[in-house]
Amino acid sequence: MGKDGGNDKSAVRKRARTAENIELSAKLIQIRLGSRVDGTNGDMARNFLVIDPEERPEVLRGLASPVRVRILRLLHRGVGVNVNDIAAALDLPQSTVSSNLQVLEAAGLIRAETQKGRKGNQKLCFSAFDEVLVMFREDLADASANTIEVAMPIGLYTSCEVTAPCGLCSPKGIIGLLDVPGTFLNPDRMNAGLMWFTRGFVEYQFPNNARLVGKDVVALDFSFELSSEVPGTSADWPSDITIAINAKEVGVWTSPGDFGDKRGVYTPDWWKLKGSQYGKLKSWRVTPEGAFVDGVRISAITPQDLDISGHHSIRLRIEVKADARHPGGVNIFGRGFGNYDQDIVLRLTTAP
Repeated sequence: MGKDGGNDKSAVRKRARTAENIELSAKLIQIRLGSRVDGTNGDMARNFLVIDPEERPEVLRGLASPVRVRILRLLHRGVGVNVNDIAAALDLPQSTVSSNLQVLEAAGLIRAETQKGRKGNQKLCFSAFDEVLVMFREDLADASANTIEVAMPIGLYTSCEVTAPCGLCSPKGIIGLLDVPGTFLNPDRMNAGLMWFTRGFVEYQFPNNARLVGKDVVALDFSFELSSEVPGTSADWPSDITIAINAKEVGVWTSPGDFGDKRGVYTPDWWKLKGSQYGKLKSWRVTPEGAFVDGVRISAITPQDLDISGHHSIRLRIEVKADARHPGGVNIFGRGFGNYDQDIVLRLTTAP
């Protein structure tokens, strides 16, 4: 936490964001990474990153290197690639590839997953976005007409049922008692910046603001940071995390592990380094073409299946099922922990 209040000002600026779906203008700088190897342009499942350069300079640094751009172009083919294969494909030293991958991952431009290979585990890298869009603040004035955003602190769930090991933390300290599921009913949970549990679920109720203004929802997405949960940490600890919206299962994402190799960017110093430090920022998007995680189609669920117009609220459930193939628990990171310092964000795209 900054002693000079700088972080508070940064938080205010971040909360002031009003647009995520943006109509491109002449002032927009657009960096296209190219089309996929199958010859399609991927429009049905394109995943955009929209940034203000004043708020996300690390993304610009990630792109400010011919080597890193070559790596992104290679990963954009959609197939996970390990360090050795990237080095061979680009004719670069492995050390050069490794250092540049660290920069790209820190910027959130790639995601890495540990998977079993022929000779043990291997780390596969994937491109996180199809396009990166850079827009300056003055270009955002009229961009929110068809986008409605709500940010929900991770502690403001409306129902829960969890099993130990479990716990809640605010940026200032532990909330209640560790490994006691009843702590999840503690009123101080509204201040939580990190929660974890082994099995069970938490469910959130978001206001359906599109219904309030009489607009039809054509797409919606949730964005939040999460990882597996294991006592201590382990990069190789898969966990099947199920997401349901309005009681409809949207799909399952398998978290590769519980990450503790380095302190999370926003994780407070008092939190032990052996504890979970950060997660993966995942985007769950439901469109007329189906449901996607980071642009990868996971089910045929559409907004129509969720009957959004028929509900005053939109319910999100994050769950680790007892009968999951990989029941590896879950960490959910909010403000004050992890690498992204954000709440659970719901974005509704409405018809013009």
